[in-house]
Amino acid sequence: MSSPENAVPDTQLGLTNDEIALQRHHQQAVASTAGGSSSRAASRASSQGLLLLDSQSLAQLSRHFDRLLQQIQTRLDYLSEQSQMVAQQQYDRAGNAIAMADSQIAHFHDILRQIDELEVDFDRIRHIRDIVRGYRQRVEEMEQELERSGSSSRHRHSSHHSSSHRHHGHSSGSSRHHHRH
Repeated sequence: MSSPENAVPDTQLGLTNDEIALQRHHQQAVASTAGGSSSRAASRASSQGLLLLDSQSLAQLSRHFDRLLQQIQTRLDYLSEQSQMVAQQQYDRAGNAIAMADSQIAHFHDILRQIDELEVDFDRIRHIRDIVRGYRQRVEEMEQELERSGSSSRHRHSSHHSSSHRHHGHSSGSSRHHHRH
């Protein structure tokens, strides 16, 4: 199982149950198309109800949600155009209302229902994407901070890093640890 510092339970992301199910589904989808060890880890994490906190997985998931939102927006635009066309067909050239046929009313209501469903999906996916982006930003900031503090980190944690012993050996002439009085 992934260690807690590398993943967060998706139930703690502030998502509804429907959003959690969507997040898991799409994390699984991204993992299955990406390939490689990180995608296998993401797939395993998804099945365990976890969101991996590595920048590569989060970036892939974020890009996936961006593409998905664009596809939904394209479909919403199309359906909106269709509803306008249906509504415009109901008026003759003089602007007099023409009685709507039952099939046209049903078609119009179907379009409106699809728009409503897509708007709900859009909002859910945008919410998930925004949370993923937030975690991605925090992970990248932590990675940058670790890179910036790399050598000082080795001094503070010398018992954890065998490379720090070599580092001490190379710093004899210019080290701040040697003070001359």
